[in-house]
Amino acid sequence: MTKKIDPCTLVLFGANGNLSRVKLMPGLFRLDMLGRLPDEMKILSVGRQEVVLDAWRTDIKGMLDAKFKNGYDQKIFERFIARNFYHTNAPTDPDAFNKMKATLSNEKVFPQNLAYFLSVRPTDFALVVEQLSGVGLLDESKYWRRVLIEKPFGTDLQSAQDLQAKISKHLKESQIYRIDHYLGKSALQNVMFTRFTNAMFEPIWNNQYIDHVQITNNEILGVGDRTKFYDSTGALCDMIQSHLLQTLALVAMEKPEDLSPQNIRAEKIKLLESIRPIPVNDLNKHAFRAQYAAGRVCVADGHGENVHGYLEELAKEGVTESVTETYAALKLFIDNPRWKGVPFYVRTAKRMHEGNTGISIRFKQAPMQLVTDQHQNWLTLNIQPRECIKMEIESKIPGLDIATRTLSIDAPQRQHDDETIDSYEALMLNLMEGDPSLYLHISEVEAQWRLVDPVVKAWAADKKPVHQYRAGSRDPEESSIIFESKDQFWRYSIELGGDKH
Repeated sequence: MTKKIDPCTLVLFGANGNLSRVKLMPGLFRLDMLGRLPDEMKILSVGRQEVVLDAWRTDIKGMLDAKFKNGYDQKIFERFIARNFYHTNAPTDPDAFNKMKATLSNEKVFPQNLAYFLSVRPTDFALVVEQLSGVGLLDESKYWRRVLIEKPFGTDLQSAQDLQAKISKHLKESQIYRIDHYLGKSALQNVMFTRFTNAMFEPIWNNQYIDHVQITNNEILGVGDRTKFYDSTGALCDMIQSHLLQTLALVAMEKPEDLSPQNIRAEKIKLLESIRPIPVNDLNKHAFRAQYAAGRVCVADGHGENVHGYLEELAKEGVTESVTETYAALKLFIDNPRWKGVPFYVRTAKRMHEGNTGISIRFKQAPMQLVTDQHQNWLTLNIQPRECIKMEIESKIPGLDIATRTLSIDAPQRQHDDETIDSYEALMLNLMEGDPSLYLHISEVEAQWRLVDPVVKAWAADKKPVHQYRAGSRDPEESSIIFESKDQFWRYSIELGGDKH
């Protein structure tokens, strides 16, 4: 269903940054190609460097040429280029935001509904909001004004609350769009639709039938050139606190009254606030961490590559020791009637044997056990690299004897001629539509930080050497300590032959 977008101006802070050049500007162009931008919509790119308009538009052409290597329609390109303007916002200029106001006040050029995308340093979020407010650019007395804030929203609960206190002086909650780009992925959005548009799932989506749920994000890549950032963040805060807890919310939340943003958000908040606090005094049975050591990983075309361990990479930056995790796994319980007693295992890791993001649900034993090694049913909702839904069921092997085997029903979610939409494209469109359902409410942010903060602090205080796993290997065997029962194991790829330990 296509929503109507008011004529508006997208004000893009950090326009010269990598995110803008690789994702945002090409994404806006694709939206224009799809006819999703209103005719009057304009884009004002804001950067620290002084750039004349013709040079900026030439620069944009280079961004598009790099992204769309097979070319693009010249008429659409000309229409898109005409939407683009540039404003120099020098950090040393005390009058910079008054000049921005003067530029945006030209109603003949810029529609007065304003959406601000803050692709700036997290330390600048509150300052930019304050300065926009100081010159009246957040006032909604005549037109709407929205502010998109890039991840991360705080580095712990206290900093998130501090940031909220600063920006809420100038913005209503309805004006704040806290981005988690994972929520823009169509395969993740499909989790909710799979549950609620198929009558076969919802009756068994509860503790009566489900044994446990696994939510996984594994990568073959290491920390790369983000070594110092990663060492101050870690896998728990980088992935679990944001992306994977949001995934869990979509998997486990109650059915909203309808698909309105308010009702979807309300159910996610309720679910996140129902997750039982992790017992720090019994942490080893609920949380596991590790770091990758030197090893060999699979690269393109199946070839292997020897890689350094995490501590070796840190040593190149002059850091001699670290307890920061590159592997993190949590066991979580949800204290509500639907999920009472069902463990949710959430894990993320770098330098694993495969890269895969997905949700795996194991059902309880069938009422009829015909053979001793009869497998339990699985449902897998895979997000990347392959978007698909897979079910595994038991079937009798034809013949005289009683024996079963596992059949895999594998349905690709993405068909050959489907549109390929980047998550940022979907989220920018939602921003202009005024649809916050894929953005984080402050209550979600607080619930997520409240859950992980005690683990982060406990791990930071424990200076004992962190468990090592070889790069290119599977989960450390020691991580199984968090499982509730001995027959549980980490689920791997969507391929039938490679899913069990």
